[in-house]
Amino acid sequence: MTRRPSRRAAPLCVLLTGLLAGTLMRPTSAAHARVDPTPAARITSAATTPDRHPAATARLRADGSLSDIAALGATNVWAVGQEGIWDDWQSRGVITHWDGDSWNAVGIRNDASGAGRLRSIAAASPTELWAVGEGHDSLPYVARGDGSTFDRVAVGSLRAGDWLGGVAAVPGRVVAVGGRAGRPLIATGAATGWTAAARRAEGTLYGVALLSAKEGWAVGETGDGPMILRLSGNTWKTVRVPRVKGGFLRDVYADGPKRAVAIGGVYHGTGGRIYPLALEWNGKRWSRMRVPNHAAELYGVTGDEHGRYWASGYDPAHSHEPFLLRYESGKWRTDRGEKTGDDQIVRLQAVGHVAGLTMAVGHLVDASGRYTDIIETLDADEAK
Repeated sequence: MTRRPSRRAAPLCVLLTGLLAGTLMRPTSAAHARVDPTPAARITSAATTPDRHPAATARLRADGSLSDIAALGATNVWAVGQEGIWDDWQSRGVITHWDGDSWNAVGIRNDASGAGRLRSIAAASPTELWAVGEGHDSLPYVARGDGSTFDRVAVGSLRAGDWLGGVAAVPGRVVAVGGRAGRPLIATGAATGWTAAARRAEGTLYGVALLSAKEGWAVGETGDGPMILRLSGNTWKTVRVPRVKGGFLRDVYADGPKRAVAIGGVYHGTGGRIYPLALEWNGKRWSRMRVPNHAAELYGVTGDEHGRYWASGYDPAHSHEPFLLRYESGKWRTDRGEKTGDDQIVRLQAVGHVAGLTMAVGHLVDASGRYTDIIETLDADEAK
């Protein structure tokens, strides 16, 4: 999901790809888009042999990118993003749904100005979905879905200039995170309404995960290194993390009170190179995980609740191939897809997993700078 408010030019580049992975799109009319089997980009793995599907597209309009995904079942997957990426006035937020056969765009009601970039989507249940991003009225954008359509939700405690980059939801609570005037912003929705407040310290939050209405994690950066907040009851508190100079966190996945993974990157040197960063929670502390030691950018993370994780991103050394990291048997391994073409760059902005299905979304960029949304799908034996 795109992270604009960052501390220097290099982060903006990374956040931009994240932006295009979770900050772009507005709903079109209910178009019926069949899955397109081209370009043929398939993920391969040295660790398992999943069933591989040709790369697909939701067939967004010109310059479209998908930013985030919420997978509730093999025939119930939601994704958000945007069309018209490079024009802030014309960009349209997009919400699209996979029913097992086709991708269908879903509109937003109660929306006079229209959604701009949509960065993140989450589901408390099949009939309670939440999407966040930005509107064309300079306000952060919050929309609630019932499984068939979405409505924009007015959050009075959000201001013009506030920025939302991630959302998580469970029955009884929804939390959106971002930034306000250089400080971490947390907006919370419950039965009593919405509240939004910035923390005193400097920084920005990019990702959030909830285990329950009273327990969760939010991740981002302070400007000096990674930042993690923990929700306990109704209070968010900063927790200690390994000191990583130039480090930042983009997303977090939690599958229990004693197990969570946060991913991001580390800026190296003045050339703008970014190396992967992964931290794990063991119930007592966060520690740094060993990841492949080569320049690559990570944007999203998911898991299967059994100690396996997938992180989506971009590998500049193999820029024409879809790129995932997969964690199993105590080790991160690189997964690469088939080459899409010498004139195309592939970024997978987010990844979701449910019932043996792993699906990653993002975009292709061709030599002329045009964007096309991309969807990668794998089926694997979860009993392994």
